[in-house]
Amino acid sequence: MTRRILKSGLLATVAVFAFLPTAGAATASAATPIPAPQGIIQYYNYTTLPAPVAHRHSWYRTTGRVTTRHVRLNVRSGPSTRYRVVGHRHSNRLVPVACKTYGGSVRGNHTWYRLPHRKGFVSGHYVRVGHAVPWC
Repeated sequence: MTRRILKSGLLATVAVFAFLPTAGAATASAATPIPAPQGIIQYYNYTTLPAPVAHRHSWYRTTGRVTTRHVRLNVRSGPSTRYRVVGHRHSNRLVPVACKTYGGSVRGNHTWYRLPHRKGFVSGHYVRVGHAVPWC
């Protein structure tokens, strides 16, 4: 009985110290010098700056160009040619891309791009993107 109480008390103490930051570590990381472009040192308090967030809805920045030759590109309701056609995109036009997913094969390419606002999917074989596209 005494052994169990001591063991659980020791575990609780270790857990408390593991989750509480120490006073020395908090003051050391509060202000970190960063050189400015003109050689001026500025101090930033990283505890008050917002953390960078990868927004799932930052779709507008990623675009791709349709590479079909004089043929419209089918926009489908899902990431495969088995899904129904819900629209078209013309050749050599820019298409906004939300994210990419794995789907049915189109000439050996299994990548499909989802269009923003749930407007459908286009095959990665016929769209060339300039930037990295996040996975859905």
